[in-house]
Amino acid sequence: MKIPLIVIVGPTAVGKTEISIQLAERLDGEIVSADSRLFYRGMDIGTAKPTAAERARVPHHLIDVADPHETWSLALFQQAAAEAITAIHGRGRTPFLVGGSGQYIHAVTRGWTPPAAAPDPALRAELESQTREHGPCWLHEKLQKLDPAAAERIDPRNVRRTIRALEVIQLTGRKFSEQRGQAQGPYRTLTIGLSRPRPELYARIDARIEAMFAAGLLEEVRRLLEAGVSPSLPAMTSIGYGECVRVLQGELTLEQAKQEMRRRTRVFVRRQANWFKASDPTIHWFDANSLQVDTLTAYIKDFLQSS
Repeated sequence: MKIPLIVIVGPTAVGKTEISIQLAERLDGEIVSADSRLFYRGMDIGTAKPTAAERARVPHHLIDVADPHETWSLALFQQAAAEAITAIHGRGRTPFLVGGSGQYIHAVTRGWTPPAAAPDPALRAELESQTREHGPCWLHEKLQKLDPAAAERIDPRNVRRTIRALEVIQLTGRKFSEQRGQAQGPYRTLTIGLSRPRPELYARIDARIEAMFAAGLLEEVRRLLEAGVSPSLPAMTSIGYGECVRVLQGELTLEQAKQEMRRRTRVFVRRQANWFKASDPTIHWFDANSLQVDTLTAYIKDFLQSS
């Protein structure tokens, strides 16, 4: 029988962390993070990483598993997530997969297999050189012309993923978006989607950004730079970190950085909506405002008992 897996999805700042912890407490569960920004040690405030107190309430997996200069590929995440889910189930506990990174969620739940094209170091070096010369937006526009579907799902600032997509296209002559294999999902999943009205979600995002700076986000970024973490690393160009680097370098004021973070996060929320659609029949949506955790707990119990 397939391992039952509870999946909690939704846009950033919707409240996934607290609700998933409450559910895991009630259902003897453990949480596997599917948020790619939580992999990195020392990047806590800008990623809204669960606090030490929150992680003490329920075991969490795939948080603080890499240093910022290390690259965690989708394939590496898939393997680690599968091992964690199997181990949780083996302990007689309930695995929860929680996050807002659509490709990471789908890679686990839908059994994705990556394109067969092997990395080409020479081609990658050429694309990296072009990126340094023209910038990441130029590279992403190139992908947009060749494969609009892939470009829609890749953040323009995620140079590593953009380069991989272009690499596969040039090596195979086929669109990257058409080459992702999909096996039968390895788990029996119940996917819970959390939502809030968009104006309320944006207000929560704005409040979170203010709270990050109050908690010391700028100082966190300064410590990373002083520790030798390059500002050009993919992890350091993510929302919040890239803006703080520019503040410390004198390129942005604090208010300009906050405004850019608000803008980029809104774009990210819209991109998340492309992964987790309201019309998707496999996602059971709940309004986080009116959600009763006890009611949702009973709903999940029914699913688990029907295994």
